[in-house]
Amino acid sequence: MPTVLPSMGQWQQPAIHAKDQPLQQRRRVRPGLLGPNAVPRGPQMHAAPGRVEPAHNNPIYHPDGWHGDGFLMMSNVQELRPRTGGDTEKITINLGYVDLGHIDLLVQDGFYSNRTDFIRTAIRNQVERHAEAAKQSVARKNLDLGLRHFTRADLEALRAAGQQVDIRVLGLASIGTDVPAELARATIASISVLGALQASAEVKAALADRMR
Repeated sequence: MPTVLPSMGQWQQPAIHAKDQPLQQRRRVRPGLLGPNAVPRGPQMHAAPGRVEPAHNNPIYHPDGWHGDGFLMMSNVQELRPRTGGDTEKITINLGYVDLGHIDLLVQDGFYSNRTDFIRTAIRNQVERHAEAAKQSVARKNLDLGLRHFTRADLEALRAAGQQVDIRVLGLASIGTDVPAELARATIASISVLGALQASAEVKAALADRMR
């Protein structure tokens, strides 16, 4: 008896369970990849029968949360470098155009954040280079290193004791804004500041002839 083959419409594809598929053919989903509450945004593409379409514009989950269409919230970002201002003084320098251009080039290439960052770094490097010589000079000239502040009470105590003070500071020397000019002149014998002096205009004028 001849063998009768079934027609094409009579062929049936046997059901294949996931456990019977080879490992490399299974589609594995990592738990928590999109987070427990993540909702994909943007246009979704639906696959036609028999076709697998890639999904586009789906946001990527991040534990810090979401803002808008997949943009990460930045409310918890902290500034790494603290701002300065109260302990600094603005200065003006003149530079040649070529030197200034080299600074801008290094800033543009990401070596420094801006011109100020470059100049501060260069100054610190030179100070560290001559640190030992500067240390010896500070000791020889008997300089107070850092901040030295004189209040009205300090100077009044000196006047009551019949004494005067020689101010020698490398850094910042400040005299209280409530100190009258006559009190400063009666108690400050000389003043030498390498850095900055903060005092009222009247006090500075009264001590002009005693500044070294």
